[in-house]
Amino acid sequence: MLVLVPEFFDLTPRFLADKGMKRICLFSSVQLFSRSFRALAVPRSLNYPVQSLKRSSVRMEIGRNLSSGLTTESSVKPRGALIVLEGLDRSGKSTQCAKLLAFLKGLGHPTELWRFPDRETSVGQMISAYLSNKSQLDDRTIHLLFSANRWEKRSLMEEKLRTGTTLIVDRYSYSGVAFSSAKGLSIDWCKAPEIGLLAPDSVLYLDISPERAAERGGYGDERYERVEFQKKVADFYQTLRDSSWKVIDAGEAMEEVEKKIQEVVLDQVKECSTEGKPLILLWSS
Repeated sequence: MLVLVPEFFDLTPRFLADKGMKRICLFSSVQLFSRSFRALAVPRSLNYPVQSLKRSSVRMEIGRNLSSGLTTESSVKPRGALIVLEGLDRSGKSTQCAKLLAFLKGLGHPTELWRFPDRETSVGQMISAYLSNKSQLDDRTIHLLFSANRWEKRSLMEEKLRTGTTLIVDRYSYSGVAFSSAKGLSIDWCKAPEIGLLAPDSVLYLDISPERAAERGGYGDERYERVEFQKKVADFYQTLRDSSWKVIDAGEAMEEVEKKIQEVVLDQVKECSTEGKPLILLWSS
């Protein structure tokens, strides 16, 4: 059973009189949205202290001590691998994702390519308008929309993986946290709505300097493509690195980058499809 305790509500008459109902509604909606994600992500049986988020990369196995039928240590089965490509804007992620998709399919591995934000959903369309400077949103609002966009695909993602399909994901939660933190938001606050999403089996970070990325075609078309801002994003990416990350020099020749990615990913795909690995939750510790 999931429990959401909205301790942030203070509806005393004195508070209402001082602040006004409109401000309460505005503040509560953002807080409720964030905490709702956290409540959905953390089942009571895991006994996870929601109020004490830490900067930790430790991740928990899905279904430990749960009766929902999710994977436990004793029932690991072959599945697809969850592969995430991250990096600064114009680091070559989309190109390498497409090449990796063709490579794995060519070897006979059921594989799909996903991108976040998914601009086809209603939430994704709001994000797309914001990124193309067609709308203005508060930094916290757009962060929660990015997170909601990932949560829209959470159940389908697990279903695909369990039925043997490997997913290549172009940007994931790490992008959301790094970009929002670079705008001045607390990194713990940014992580909170991501807790409960599936953790990748491997994160391939395409490393390139913001200055060199800026030399590539199309740079500057979207809101965040500014060199100084991208430097801040790169710093926060480094904070998020954990043992699942593999850093790839994206400044090398495209073919060399492609080869290194293939080597890392093929090992993960083989391990998941033959030996099996438990699915684990992101940032749940």
